[in-house]
Amino acid sequence: MFKEVHKNFGFGCMRLPMKDGEIDYAEFNKMVDTFISNGFNYFDTAHGYHDGKSETALRDCLVKRYPRDKFILTDKLTNFYFKTEEEVRPFFESQLKICGVDYFDFYLMHAQSKENFAMFKHCKAYEQALQFKAEGKIKHFGISFHDTAEVLEQILTEYPQVEVVQIQLNYVDFDDPAVQSKKCYEVCRKFNKPVIVMEPVKGGNLVNLPKDAQKYFDELGNASAASYAIRFAAGFDGIFMVLSGMSNMAQMNDNISYMKDFKPLDEREMKAVHNVCNVFKAMNLIACTACGYCTAGCPKGISIPDLFACLNTKNIYHDWNADYYYNEVHTKYRGKASHCVKCGKCEKACPQHLPIRKLLESVAKEFEKC
Repeated sequence: MFKEVHKNFGFGCMRLPMKDGEIDYAEFNKMVDTFISNGFNYFDTAHGYHDGKSETALRDCLVKRYPRDKFILTDKLTNFYFKTEEEVRPFFESQLKICGVDYFDFYLMHAQSKENFAMFKHCKAYEQALQFKAEGKIKHFGISFHDTAEVLEQILTEYPQVEVVQIQLNYVDFDDPAVQSKKCYEVCRKFNKPVIVMEPVKGGNLVNLPKDAQKYFDELGNASAASYAIRFAAGFDGIFMVLSGMSNMAQMNDNISYMKDFKPLDEREMKAVHNVCNVFKAMNLIACTACGYCTAGCPKGISIPDLFACLNTKNIYHDWNADYYYNEVHTKYRGKASHCVKCGKCEKACPQHLPIRKLLESVAKEFEKC
């Protein structure tokens, strides 16, 4: 299955290199070239990534520069861009045009949850995607998923045509009752669906670790914290692809160094991962991955992921730096945490099921003391 995919490591294009507020094409070109020259060929995007510019960047830096048979391109149908059954096909066709391709290798029903699934069913989105496949405009049909294992089982029962499932899986979330990574993975195995892993480093949270956590990896040698996170995710049976949202060449080179000739974590490394998990649990940090889904409908323009990152940084390092970024960067021209009107739109969109409104109260209490 999926013989055209060379290796089990993919380029997630949600966090591309940036320069002066725009995607850095020169850097992205180098990253694409390095990725492909090392034998990798899987690229993942969605229309909302980089406010629509991820698809365009892939067209210019990948599609226009390489023969179509040299890369695998995945795109997604996102609920923000259609409201009726009649709007699905025009949106899909526009994605093909923007990306400059005649077909997508994989096309996923994006961010499926109980609520989104109901909306997709109402608009016959699954049926239309299967029709696109029959027309040769999709090679493989799948879903990306953010909800409970029970909902995932419902979807795979109702639509056995789903070929692949993209789930969040990392060592911190694996046993988290809110994310249910382990349970969702087990449902995929039950239905014999290959798994695509997203957020293996949890939006960067498993890269720059607190000192109390980093020491466990330092005892093992010089490998990066990211290497243990990505290798953890890639080491399970049935993992078809692990995505990494690489933002610069340093990240690219690091990822390639251990995924080109992949080896699962050994017993000593797994013990270190377990110890790091315990450090995170003790710190009670906000489990935000900075996906940005929450900010799209915020009536007060609150940069929610940035404010959560400030609070996490404050809890880890206890210095003035987080206060500076909160007041002088993230809220100077945008809404403060205290501006939240409790509408709840953010919580409906959050893949991590975070109690965002309550957490914003904690942010305001920490940074808006005057």
